[in-house]
Amino acid sequence: MNLPLKLAAMATLLTLLAAAPAGAADDWQQVGADSRTGVSGLAAEAGGTALVAHDNKRPGQARLSRLTYADGAAALSPVAWDGAYAEDLEAVEAVPGMPGEYLALAGRGIVYRLRVAGDTATVVDYAPLPMIGEGADFESFALVARGGKLAALWADRGDGPGRPATLYAAPFSFSSWGQPLFGAVSRRSYVSTYPPGDGTRHISDITVTPSGRILVGSAADAGDDGPFDSAVSEAGRVTVSAAGSVRVTLAASPTVLGTFPGYKIEAVECLPGTGDALLGTDDENAGGFVRTAPYCGN
Repeated sequence: MNLPLKLAAMATLLTLLAAAPAGAADDWQQVGADSRTGVSGLAAEAGGTALVAHDNKRPGQARLSRLTYADGAAALSPVAWDGAYAEDLEAVEAVPGMPGEYLALAGRGIVYRLRVAGDTATVVDYAPLPMIGEGADFESFALVARGGKLAALWADRGDGPGRPATLYAAPFSFSSWGQPLFGAVSRRSYVSTYPPGDGTRHISDITVTPSGRILVGSAADAGDDGPFDSAVSEAGRVTVSAAGSVRVTLAASPTVLGTFPGYKIEAVECLPGTGDALLGTDDENAGGFVRTAPYCGN
């Protein structure tokens, strides 16, 4: 699909989703009604649709779906998983410059390289994240492309006041046979401004704007029936040098862009060619919801 058609399709998606100020509860559209259909990760596709990652753990349960929009309603359709067994997928990300190629991250820190054609995602290869610490729980993954170089950002989500999130960054590439490769890793501690209190996952997802602003979701989860709370914040900036080195600068105090009481945001995705983010929730027994918010400009 050529660029004008891609932008037109994405504009249609936004028209269907975005109709009120960020933070309004009635902007959310339900896409699933139970714990198996929550939205744990999002990756925009060229045709105005998006891949959805599910954190299901049992054989036979969906790992991926496709999010589509028609007549103002959002819906999921199945995408088959073909290849190495995976469970608890928490993030999915398109590979810049490689149409149909994606990376999916499992909570225990395994990165799967996928090739998506139609309604099937085929595992090309997989590899563990570097520097996986004891008890780490990963819910986020983002790729940044600058000057032909790729960088990866990911985070251990953290847990309440006593355990900040750890944000990692590294140069990223693929081996000649397709395996994900990580360069020298840097890491920073991160504490969200909102939600407050115990049980806060300081980083539940990451996306990066075209100018290098790092946006993160944060979420509080009191159990499978809630209550839930979440926010999207600007956490800092990332730059990638001409040589491929990666630098992350975190803000002394994150800027909260929007708060969403009653929802558990686990997916934040900047939509190409727009200034909007597509947000997704995994509200456990209440299912999953999506909406847009104007967070990705500049």
